Amino acid sequence: MSGELRVIPLRGIPELDEGDDLGALLVESAKSAAGLESGDVVVVAQKAVSKVEGRVLHLDQVRPSYRARELAGDEDARRIEAILQESRRIVRMRPPTLIIAETRHGFVCASAGVDRSNAKGPSTLILLPLDPDASAHLLRDRIRQLARVDVGVVVSDSFGRPFRRGTTDIALGVAGLRPLLDLRGTRDSTGYELHATEIAVADEIAGAAELVMGKTDGVPAAIVRGLELRGDGSGQDLLMPSERDLFR
Repeated sequence: MSGELRVIPLRGIPELDEGDDLGALLVESAKSAAGLESGDVVVVAQKAVSKVEGRVLHLDQVRPSYRARELAGDEDARRIEAILQESRRIVRMRPPTLIIAETRHGFVCASAGVDRSNAKGPSTLILLPLDPDASAHLLRDRIRQLARVDVGVVVSDSFGRPFRRGTTDIALGVAGLRPLLDLRGTRDSTGYELHATEIAVADEIAGAAELVMGKTDGVPAAIVRGLELRGDGSGQDLLMPSERDLFR
């Protein structure tokens, strides 16, 4: 799957606004890093994508519902309303600060992905992209147009995990690579045939990139180099089908 693996931060990308050409900014930043090569995977933070796609919500635009006010307690009910609007269903709650929700995409995460961090001011919220896979494909096409290289793209975000402390980045959207490495039917070093093993390589790539992107360093993207995963797939491939979900 890989030889020597490198993870290269893409620095110098300015604060982003709706309509900015993120693909061009990534290509320009890469010139002062290690350039871009075919086979690279470009990992882009979800918030960067959301900002250029206009997925930013100002709290003065939100009218909280009765349910949001009921759940909010002393919290801002407008933020709770934003979470409810982005949710397909509420999975667990510890009002008013902790809401685990399933988004319309099928992701199960805190606050349905609604986040204040790295937003422009305390009255601004950043929402998940409407279609992270489509976002990844658009960025891949733009990079290929400008840099003449065939890269994979991962749109990443930080998620918590059941039964584990801390967050790690995972892949929300994927383009130009296989997000799962299916080892079913192969044999281990003792000859045992694997029956259920699938490796979430797109999530592993997102987690590796997060090590150089950080949360407060102003680095919204990274290149992961040294993998050979070119192919087709989507972030939706990483979701557990409901019929196989023992926790649903």
